[in-house]
Amino acid sequence: MDLTTPTVYVPTLNGGENLAACLEALSVQSVEIEVVVADNGPGEGCSELLKSSFPSVTRVSFGGHNLGFGTALNRAVTTEGQGPIIFLNDDAVPDSAFVENLLVGWNEGETAMVAGVLLKSSSPTVVDSAGIRCDRTLTAWDHLTGEPATRLEVASDPLGPTGGAALFDRVAFETIGGFDERIFLYYEDLDLALRMRMAGYSCRLARAARATHESSATLGRRAAAKYRRTGFSRGYLLRKYGIMAHPGLAIMTLISDGSASLAQLLHDRTAAGLNGRIEGWQAGRDIVPIDPPFELLEPPSLRRHMRVRLNRRRY
Repeated sequence: MDLTTPTVYVPTLNGGENLAACLEALSVQSVEIEVVVADNGPGEGCSELLKSSFPSVTRVSFGGHNLGFGTALNRAVTTEGQGPIIFLNDDAVPDSAFVENLLVGWNEGETAMVAGVLLKSSSPTVVDSAGIRCDRTLTAWDHLTGEPATRLEVASDPLGPTGGAALFDRVAFETIGGFDERIFLYYEDLDLALRMRMAGYSCRLARAARATHESSATLGRRAAAKYRRTGFSRGYLLRKYGIMAHPGLAIMTLISDGSASLAQLLHDRTAAGLNGRIEGWQAGRDIVPIDPPFELLEPPSLRRHMRVRLNRRRY
């Protein structure tokens, strides 16, 4: 296979119909690709699916252990594939020219990150994510989420791609060490984008690289398990990037995250988000804090924080 042939990496836990639909769409891409499934699942369901229906797809398994999103993809990238790296969620169904359009974005100018577009499966004319935006408290949100797809025509480039639909230059990805493996799930793509930016790499939005996506298909949109995972990643990143050492940012973070945890406690009857934040903060205690690229991040706004969280609950 030519060295420029892209490899698409699909992480999966449950496999099943979602994975099958994703792989079926990848089998009819307009350009040649290699497909690797990073199987975090405990059983043989994924293996049997690939053997029976997708024999050309390579499976990387981890002995039935769930390593988490970033760690599993790091292992798969190291073990299999060549050429540019493409990450795609197993609950996403890409258009036939999805990979081709990502490659166009990669080849136009010197860029190491390309953000694909995820459209809501329940309403394919509405954007689920067109990459990551972030402010100086490291509060992140999906670029153009909830907006009509027509907005893509004039959309700006995001800070970085979402891990569910992304292209990375392989050399750049390997140079910075891939995903931070202390993050099990959620915001690992934000951390990767920050480190890529700090290394001098840029991101481009591939407006025509589109896939439909069923958001939070694995854990559920308002599940306690999701709140714990997002909380852990949030607490860990706040400590990793030294946000609480900046008084103004620290105050805004305490107000914003405190209100989010209170809302989860009152509306969803769970303190999982708060507990996750504490666990994540403790997990980063041995890290020497680093300053994120503040000049590339947006000014913080409590009003925007509330709007972002309301959108997450709605969608």
